[in-house]
Amino acid sequence: MSLPPILIEPVVRAALAEDLGRAGDVTAAACIPAGTRWTAVFAARQAGTIAGLNCARLAMTTLDPEARFTAHVEDGDTVAAGTVLAEVEADARAILSAERTALNLLGRLSGIATLTRAYVDAVSGAKARIADTRKTTPGLRALEKHAVAMGGGLNHRFGLDDAILIKDNHIAVCGGVGEAIRRARARAGHLMKIEVEVDGLHQLDEALAERPDVVMLDNFSLDDLRTAVARTKRQVVLEASGGVNLDTVAAIAATGVDVISVGALTHSAPSLDIGLDAA
Repeated sequence: MSLPPILIEPVVRAALAEDLGRAGDVTAAACIPAGTRWTAVFAARQAGTIAGLNCARLAMTTLDPEARFTAHVEDGDTVAAGTVLAEVEADARAILSAERTALNLLGRLSGIATLTRAYVDAVSGAKARIADTRKTTPGLRALEKHAVAMGGGLNHRFGLDDAILIKDNHIAVCGGVGEAIRRARARAGHLMKIEVEVDGLHQLDEALAERPDVVMLDNFSLDDLRTAVARTKRQVVLEASGGVNLDTVAAIAATGVDVISVGALTHSAPSLDIGLDAA
């Protein structure tokens, strides 16, 4: 599965323009004779899950429309260190000018996919699914959420417009959990889901009385998570959030919650080390 080029192209073009600046790649122009063709390979320097190959492809073909980019793996594949991911044959100046943009995006997205896969593997055997959040790099949300999906995770909201999520500050303004849900339901279309965040079992009871679609259990203890699961009796989807890391996620999943949302998937994933070298 890959994102359509129309979503990737603006990001790639902006990144290339940022790098090329006002005068273009003066190093490549000075060192490489015009018209020189070159073949290079993208290779993983560490094991991980790959995402963003189409970003690398577009970076190359944007600067050389005649470039031949051949992927040897697919987004979502887990590879060993040393695996050749793709080969590109193109104008040498174009390859060198697009190299950093291609590697930045490919490494960033593969890092997210790799971290997501680690979380997914950590809860293997439990019913809970790992989901991302909106804690994404501005301008890169669609790409970063694609990377989460390639790592086996679920995508939470893409923006403020695709689901109603009532958080603590909404509740504070509305004067209570129940009132906030009632106001939301009065405005929601028949296809719009309503999720509410609660920070204690007392708010959970108030929320359940209004029958939201999803309840987010924010920073609940493990004991309170288990109590919430027993109390709801599968009436609603339960999402655990807050205090989630690779050391805690398995225990959270074992409480029986349905979804565990993890902001770290996108805001703290290290880039996967990927290089571009002569074929």
